[in-house]
Amino acid sequence: MSNNKEKLFSEFQAPTTQEWLDKIQVDLKGADFNKKLVWRTNEGFNVQPFYRREDVLKLKTPEALPGEFPFVRGNKKNTNEWYVRQDIDAEDAVAANAKALDILNKGVDSLCFRIPGQSVSADFVSTLLKGIECEYIEVNFRTCPRHSVELAELLKTYFEEKGYDKQKLVGSIEFDPIEKVVMKGKDVSAILPEASRLVEALKDYPCFRCITVDSSSLNNAGAYIVQELGYALSWGNEYMQLLTDAGIDADLAASKIKFNMGISENYFMELAKFRAARMLWAQIVKQYSPKDDSSCQMIVNAITSTYNQTVFDSYVNLLRSQTEAMSAALAGIHSMVVVPFDTPYEQPNDFSERIARNQQLLLKEECHFGQVVDPGAGSYYIEHLTDSLAVEAWKIFLEAEDNGGFLQASKDGKVQKIINDTNIKRHGDAAKRKEFILGTNQFPNFTEKSEGKEGRVQCCCCGGDDDQPFEAIRSSRLAADFEELRIHTEKTRVPVAFMLTIGNLAMRQARAQFSCNFLACAGYKVIDNLGFKTVEEGVDAALEAGADIVVICSSDDEYAEYAIPAFKYLDGRAMFVVAGAPACMEDLKAAGIENFVHVRCNVLETLKEYNAKLGI
Repeated sequence: MSNNKEKLFSEFQAPTTQEWLDKIQVDLKGADFNKKLVWRTNEGFNVQPFYRREDVLKLKTPEALPGEFPFVRGNKKNTNEWYVRQDIDAEDAVAANAKALDILNKGVDSLCFRIPGQSVSADFVSTLLKGIECEYIEVNFRTCPRHSVELAELLKTYFEEKGYDKQKLVGSIEFDPIEKVVMKGKDVSAILPEASRLVEALKDYPCFRCITVDSSSLNNAGAYIVQELGYALSWGNEYMQLLTDAGIDADLAASKIKFNMGISENYFMELAKFRAARMLWAQIVKQYSPKDDSSCQMIVNAITSTYNQTVFDSYVNLLRSQTEAMSAALAGIHSMVVVPFDTPYEQPNDFSERIARNQQLLLKEECHFGQVVDPGAGSYYIEHLTDSLAVEAWKIFLEAEDNGGFLQASKDGKVQKIINDTNIKRHGDAAKRKEFILGTNQFPNFTEKSEGKEGRVQCCCCGGDDDQPFEAIRSSRLAADFEELRIHTEKTRVPVAFMLTIGNLAMRQARAQFSCNFLACAGYKVIDNLGFKTVEEGVDAALEAGADIVVICSSDDEYAEYAIPAFKYLDGRAMFVVAGAPACMEDLKAAGIENFVHVRCNVLETLKEYNAKLGI
């Protein structure tokens, strides 16, 4: 048997990389390899169509072991378990407590209470935590930074009264005043010294962290993956520098910092991001000369994105958040929040919160994602992405440090400008369909109505109209522009777009489908057809159907025959649109035809223009 195996393997020689490239070039039939098959990412590096063992031999990432410095393969050796976290608005302590006790029986083992600053008191804390065994779950708290030290002292008193073992308490106070500079442009200089006081207050609780880097806010503002990663590292380093300058031991300082990081829809890139993040953070902390390598571990709470969530076809948000959750789970995070699918347009209800919890439980209990440590390790592609992201993120980190550190770069508005510019670019790409939003700018649900749903405006829980001496990040969800247009159309008047299909069967069907998808993005009622024998027959049918827009759908060659007669026969009784960009376009324009829809169009601007022409 063994001899047969040896003979079998000797008969099949592994092709070399050059042989693969030669074969690909033959199949490309002269097309440019780099243009056709090499992906230039938004993160600033190229991704090849295939990778081989030789591509990763030069990398350091595969050499690491799970649970060992630099933790690229995770902080744990034997398990990939993570906390299933749900955040709770705790304006009412009794109601928040009741909700916490309920969801703890439904699979959650990590809670985060968002407490208004003015509510922080001993009675509030005891009411909030009544019946919750804090030694067996993770408990996190978020409040106004000005009240964080007060909250820490109250929690210490409560934990001591309950007789909890300090070694077993896992959780955090999410103190992150720098986020106010980045996101709101507010001056937090007076609050920053509270960081060292907070660390001192909780120094005897080894698993209770109290300084947070909330880079998920950058993710939800449209930042590219490498931008969130690079700035998160610089942000964390700012806190490390602040704490050590205040005399805090490097091990203690690092052990009190955690990261809230977003998860976008790029499945493999996000998986690699968390691996690269742990590796780079370990290297940063190492420069502060900690006594224990375990202090270099990065603790990450991953949060699915709201930037790509939509109001229309909102159940697609479940697909988005599910793949995002898979990326984070496979990457080995500490805890995870799956944002409910209805978040863009309403306060999540019991149903959507249940589904969000079950999305994680499905991965843990049925897919067993918690049982395999770093399943992406050794994948040539993932190792390449990890290394490439690390290289590009490090450039951003160094640039921020050269600008005086993350805080100074934020005060100077440099971070905000880059994120704002990225957001503007992404909205522009979405308008041109260079970035797809399923159900919004691509393949919308033709018959869906908003039914009163509108995009929610997220506000700061602390309130206050403080001065804003610094630049702020201005952002909206990627789908918001299309949603506003569609809701406006729905509230004003819904026009009818009729497909005048004629000529070549394959081309008229393809162009009718394209045009229906295009116009339905604005909420237009679209009517497709099997085909007409003459343009006069098609125009008559369109007018009988009450069409506001007639879209002629045919082949490029046939437009020279059909378009102008159809336009003249229609005689201004409805808007006339040609589906495509035929070679005879200039001749059609000379005849008075001015509306064309094709793949190079700015979909959003074209639809706004049509609305204006129709008086909508």
